[in-house]
Amino acid sequence: MNKSVKKSPRNLALTTLDKVLGRGSYSNLQLNQTLQNSDLSSADKRFVTTIVYGVLQRKLTLEYWLSPFIKKEPQSWVKTLLLMSIYQYQYLDRVPDWAVTDEAIKIAKLRGNPGIRKFVTGVLHAFLRTGARDFNEIQDPVKRYSITGSLPEWLIKTLINQYGEDETVKIVESINDPAHLSLRVNTAITDASEAIQLLAADGVQVRTSKVAADGLVVAKGNALESRAFADGLVTVQDESAMLAVESMHLKGNERVLDACAAPGGKTSQIAAALDPQTGQVDALDIHQHKVKLIQKNMRRLGVSDRVKVYQLDARKVNDQFDDETFDKILVDAPCSGIGLIRRKPEIRYDKTLDNSESLHQIQLSILDAVAPKLKKGGIIIYSTCTILQQENEQTVLKFLKQHPEYCLLRTQTARAIKNDRQKKTLTILPSDFGSDGFFIGTLQRIK
Repeated sequence: MNKSVKKSPRNLALTTLDKVLGRGSYSNLQLNQTLQNSDLSSADKRFVTTIVYGVLQRKLTLEYWLSPFIKKEPQSWVKTLLLMSIYQYQYLDRVPDWAVTDEAIKIAKLRGNPGIRKFVTGVLHAFLRTGARDFNEIQDPVKRYSITGSLPEWLIKTLINQYGEDETVKIVESINDPAHLSLRVNTAITDASEAIQLLAADGVQVRTSKVAADGLVVAKGNALESRAFADGLVTVQDESAMLAVESMHLKGNERVLDACAAPGGKTSQIAAALDPQTGQVDALDIHQHKVKLIQKNMRRLGVSDRVKVYQLDARKVNDQFDDETFDKILVDAPCSGIGLIRRKPEIRYDKTLDNSESLHQIQLSILDAVAPKLKKGGIIIYSTCTILQQENEQTVLKFLKQHPEYCLLRTQTARAIKNDRQKKTLTILPSDFGSDGFFIGTLQRIK
């Protein structure tokens, strides 16, 4: 019995979660490793994935429900086992409660001593008798949104402060919805209609993105195992992220700097818009292994002929390039990644407001370094995958204050996204289109 419990989907989910929550491993990498080393069926792999992401997304909610049943903090794996079990009771309608309880007790017996088994049994039976406590018991609205959305209180306070309570409620209600898989059509070698046909031949159904001109959203099927993906006709990229390059309005004959390029999604998007004879993108990354990753992705997408990759810190562009070298520059800056919470649920628990403030300084130093490298009349697209204004609008405003030779233009996308907005910059919230949260500012060097 021990062997079957050890290899069971729930025990593998527990092992994965314990590494992510206890040791700070990345959920996607840890989960991939667990699944690759297992001999689970496809259905069981999906079950493990559901539990791992579900518990990470709902951790604060689950802890709120668990806390009345425990007097002192148990060992980390025991707590995770209890959170996992409550997640299944509350969110997985098709899984019978008795099966969840039975398996949890077997895992507790396998991993712990008789006292732990007894403790787990007692807590789970008590929870099933009493049920989950009501969120309305929480008087403070910030704390209530924090618990219902499983987002830290500092983030709720910041969002209310920056976007107002109504918008924050929309974000809280949408942030734990499943993330869509979206693809970008590689226009260097194909067009949307051919890509859609080839995907359909492999059983992948897609719809055209309402957000990005070259975007497709997967409705059904495994796009990553399709011929279209293997042959580089499509690549995985979020709809919001595609807008940064889209808003550059490339003509094809430009020399473009991609200052923070890895893993190369936006680099290849720039390259696809360039003529290999007259256009070039210079892509930078600080790490050697990421430089190799960019090069590998350019080869898969058939655009290596117009991309030069350098191992270089964007803050040291002066070492490599003369002033006024580039027609356009993309600074897809390092950021807190708060816009990616739907896709990377654990990042919400280890970020702080201080992280955001220090990133603001790094972002400014990159913009300061690249600013002289742009030709007069050219534009810098500054983008992040966060929705925190200190890394977005505040970075742009501080840059403009220090660089009177630049002005702010209105960010325009092909599908005229949020064109009724007051601001010139563009912020996409996770609640707007079900895509990642994203920010774009367009900075022009004045002649």
